[in-house]
Amino acid sequence: MKAYDLIIIGAGPAGYTAAIYAARANIKVLMVAGTTPGGQLLLTTEVENFPGLKDGILGPELMDAMKAQAKRFGVEIIQEFATKVELGGQPKKLLIGKQEYLTKTIIIATGASANWLGLDSEQRLMGNGVSSCATCDGFFFKDQEVVVVGGGDSAMEESLTLAKLASKVTLIHRRDKFRASKIMQERVLKNNKIEVIWDSEVLEVLGKDKVEGVKIKNIKTAKTKKIACQGFFVAVGHTPATALFKGSLEMDKTGYLVVKDNVKTAIDGVFAAGDVADPLYRQAVTAAGDGCRAALEVERYLESA
Repeated sequence: MKAYDLIIIGAGPAGYTAAIYAARANIKVLMVAGTTPGGQLLLTTEVENFPGLKDGILGPELMDAMKAQAKRFGVEIIQEFATKVELGGQPKKLLIGKQEYLTKTIIIATGASANWLGLDSEQRLMGNGVSSCATCDGFFFKDQEVVVVGGGDSAMEESLTLAKLASKVTLIHRRDKFRASKIMQERVLKNNKIEVIWDSEVLEVLGKDKVEGVKIKNIKTAKTKKIACQGFFVAVGHTPATALFKGSLEMDKTGYLVVKDNVKTAIDGVFAAGDVADPLYRQAVTAAGDGCRAALEVERYLESA
């Protein structure tokens, strides 16, 4: 049985930033990183909007750099998944299989994953024209044609963001009306760069090495057609990785952890950082900011305990 000042669950920008800040404050840190550390940035090719990297960087390379920085300050990293947590009282407990770890504080940084359509072609072209983040990748499709799939507020926001950059946005929705808020619908429908195709689903993303178009089917008529495009954005929601904490921590209706003062959960000594508690921004730099806040809160908590 091992004891720590802080255990961080998750290894994306939030988790690594928290680890770096905490370790530099002489806090004994264990990071439970899962089997593929790096979070959503592992699915990203070029990252050009992370401050300080003037030439951009590949997503996996950025995560490798964060990991190396954390290890430089003595952070212990286990590439396993937590199987159970006991968050109340002191010390708090985390189990990995039968191995038990004790800690005074916990930062949850397990992130959220984009929901996909489940197409083989979608997965094959991930990072080569297929994306789930217009803010992250829209710039690469300046003056090109793109397709967005979805019908909620996220799809409206993605379409409007892309309309500022792309030459044309085609929004495909499987129903005959949107689920999005009325004001967001109005903005999309009034934008002359956005064309909406109703009652349709995507059958295939076309292209060998990069996106060249999509094949869609009208659900009511069963007719199919192809649409040329260079970018394909899926905006059908995200799923936060919070199953481990059900029954222990407050969540909103979609499963995101509820926090106060940016990173505090309702349980003393338990904090949440990054996309696991952020359904709105979902950016590497905002996640890193949350990781910094969480680590500073841990330091204050330990000093006052």
